[in-house]
Amino acid sequence: MALKMIQHGSGEYEQMVALRHQLLRKPLGLHFSAEELANEKNNILLAYTDDGIMEACSMLVKQDDRTVRLRQLAVLSGLQGKGIGRAMVQFAENLARDNRFQKIIMHARQDSIHFFEKLGYEVLSEPFIELTIPHVVMGKEL
Repeated sequence: MALKMIQHGSGEYEQMVALRHQLLRKPLGLHFSAEELANEKNNILLAYTDDGIMEACSMLVKQDDRTVRLRQLAVLSGLQGKGIGRAMVQFAENLARDNRFQKIIMHARQDSIHFFEKLGYEVLSEPFIELTIPHVVMGKEL
């Protein structure tokens, strides 16, 4: 198994898009637009793979010189609860620090608040609807 950064447009990136679609968009009846995917070329793309299979992914998006946003954390359904999500978040935090960011934020689905609180994140907003489901802004100083 490997935690790594991947390149936009690569075969691994295509696996990443497929995993995110399967777990995050398809259940909501949503799809990625070509423009959305093209804009990801400037993001730090993260993957957890095992024997060439994408098991989890996420990305970091620069907000400003101090802050980066964690987006689209997805872990294969049968592997949730095995520490992969925690490893992905810790990997993202380390990369954010390496890139001199001082804060990491996210729009967390309301049903994942407890997971992120266990990793030291705080709720920074009232609930709001994004992509048809309740979210909150969460953050952590690095």
